[in-house]
Amino acid sequence: MSLCKWCSVLSLALVIVSCGKSLPVLDGINLTDWKNDKNACTGKRTAMAGEIEAQKGKLLSLSETQIIALLGKPDQNELLKRNQKFYYYFVESSTACDSSYAEHQMKLAIRFNAMGLAREISLEK
Repeated sequence: MSLCKWCSVLSLALVIVSCGKSLPVLDGINLTDWKNDKNACTGKRTAMAGEIEAQKGKLLSLSETQIIALLGKPDQNELLKRNQKFYYYFVESSTACDSSYAEHQMKLAIRFNAMGLAREISLEK
């Protein structure tokens, strides 16, 4: 009887895990380069910005953990009212790289709703 319970628990766990949304493939984007270009200091993200903008539909409805798994930790984040969050990934070199850069660099902004799902993705200055 114990073996039967174990098999049931294992089967249930497999069903729950398999129901999760898999990470999308972003065409034309080297995600390793994206993740390693923290604050866009090396300039590699700049060339990929257009591709991400064109494929932003693939990122919508992903959870915060899925976004981090795909794009890496955000360069900045912001918490607003009602548990809305923004993740920012710099596309142009930020002041963290060199303080002589302007204050308003282009960045990829991802807005999460209160459920922790990506609802809006845009490039902004």
